[in-house]
This record gives sequence, structure tokens and C-alpha cells, in this order.
Amino acid sequence: MASEYGLVVATQKMALYVRLSHMQSAPLISELLKSGQKSFSFEFMPPKTEADEQQLWRAIRELEPLHPTFVSVTYGAGGSTRERTVNVTARIARETSLTPVGHLTAVNHSVAELRNVIGSYASAGVRNVIALRGDPPGDPNAAWVAHPQGFAHADELVRLVRSAGDFSVGVAAFPELHPRSPDEETDISYFVAKCRAGADFAITQMFFYIEDYLRLRDQVAARGCDIPIIPGIMPVTSVRIIERSIELSGCKVPPGLLESIRAADARGDKAAIREIGVAYSADLCERLLAEDAPGLHFCTLNWSRATREIYQLLGLGGPRAGQAPVLSGFTGTAPGQ
Repeated sequence: MASEYGLVVATQKMALYVRLSHMQSAPLISELLKSGQKSFSFEFMPPKTEADEQQLWRAIRELEPLHPTFVSVTYGAGGSTRERTVNVTARIARETSLTPVGHLTAVNHSVAELRNVIGSYASAGVRNVIALRGDPPGDPNAAWVAHPQGFAHADELVRLVRSAGDFSVGVAAFPELHPRSPDEETDISYFVAKCRAGADFAITQMFFYIEDYLRLRDQVAARGCDIPIIPGIMPVTSVRIIERSIELSGCKVPPGLLESIRAADARGDKAAIREIGVAYSADLCERLLAEDAPGLHFCTLNWSRATREIYQLLGLGGPRAGQAPVLSGFTGTAPGQ
């Protein structure tokens, strides 16, 4: 009996050693960003069905050869995908060459539950977390109510993650203001609070006007916060993407882009919609990089094609041979139309 107990203890110690070694060997996003090289990253969603899971892993395998700086996995409203998010993030860490970043939201979670999720990430060797307050479940535009044993603001979550171990922490940024911010000054103040709590980098919500990103970056820098703010890019490949973006965040969509997408949709021309959306996103990306943005973060919606096409247009994924050029000053028509 004693020898069996000793074997169990030894096995547990070995498992703990393996987990800690794995965690220590995974790179921190903060270290990767300090290299001075541009960061190119992808965002995935946890699957809901078996078919969704097959599509997710198809996209991961198709994008892995592009060698992104990191990939992130989203966390459903109200923590609805907590287990699936942790499992997908852990599997990426275990089975691919990619550096995964797990999302974590405060909504509907007690501090004790949040500690458990952070521990799950650590056990899986995940050293990078994006800390978000999160949206209410069901209706993202509903009133936000803090868990009685939880947090009210993202900066509290940032502090919790940083206190839990050797993590690099990312946060959200809003070029067009957070939907619940009453004004620009309040929005910047909340962002700076996250910086001072220990955030290493930020990723923006999607936006269509580069001026909004540049204004945010300059205002944050003027307040003494110099963390990298990575633009979030979501290629428009359907009318639904635009409508959903307007519904959730009220983002401003260029009239020419909206009209072109809707006209192509009315014709049932899905290829034209994709071409228009990819061309606009590629042009925005080119301008952002020219303005010295620290990188680009692509929201893939678990598909790879649009992201790979933008990579090719920007000359990031190999030769441009046979590709349409990126057009500066996009007017709402796709190349060749």
C-alpha cells in the first residue's frame, strides 16, 4: 500500500512538473511584441457542434503555415463557452506550433470561478490571457450587472491574472468608444486604468476608419500609456457581418462600402461581396502598417480564406504573383469592377 501511495505521489509530482515546464517554455506575448517586429495574429471561436469543430480545425491548419505571432480563442457572453474555450486553447497549445491566447471575461463569474479558469489555462501551458469585462448573456446591449462575488471592471480582472502567475495580459480597446462609455474622456480613462493594472497589450474592436484608430492611439499615448494597441480586422464577407457589427457596437460603416456590399448581395453575387470586403480590409491594413501600427489581428470567424487573401495582397504570405494590387483610397468598388 505504501509503495502504491508513493507511486501515486510521484506520478502527480511528475505531471505537475510537466505542466510547469510546458508553461515556462511557452512564449509571452509581451516578449514577442518587444522584439520590434510586426505582430500578425488570428482570432477563433470555440465550436458549438461537431461540424463547427471540424471547420475550426480546418481553418487552424490552413492558417498555421502563415506563422502568426499568436492566435486567440474567444469566450462567449456570460461565460457560456468557458469549458470549450479552455479546451480549444489547450489543444492548440498541445497539438500545434501556434502560441495560443485564452480569452477570459468577468461577467457572471465569481472571483473563485475566475481563479479556476486561470488555473486551467496554466495547467494547459497557456501563459497569455486577454482579460475582458464581457457582454451580458442573451442581449449584449442589456444592462451590465456585476456578479456579487465578482468584478465590475476589466482592470480588476487584469490585476487578478497578473497576481496568479507569470502571464502576459491583453485587453480590449475601442476606436469608436465602448458602447457604454458616455464620452471620449471616460473611455480613455478606463483604458488607461487597464494599462496601469498591468496590461501588456491591447486589441481593438473592428473599425472601418483609420482616423478612429489613430486618434485612440494618440490619446492613450498622451496619457502616458505606451502599450502596443493592435488593430482588430474583420474582413466583410457578408451583409450579416456588417449588420451584426452595427447592432453590437454601432460602428460606422463607410457608405460606399455598405452600398457596394448590399448591391452585390441583391444580385446574389457572393464572390463580389468577398472581393469587395477583402479589398477594403487589405487597403485598411496597408494604411495601418504605414502608420506604424504594431501589427494586425484578424477575426477569422473560423474561416481562413479571407485572411489568407489579405495576406497575399499585403505580400505577407508569399509572392504577389497573380494577385490584384492593394488599392489605396478604396472607393467602394472591388479591383477589376
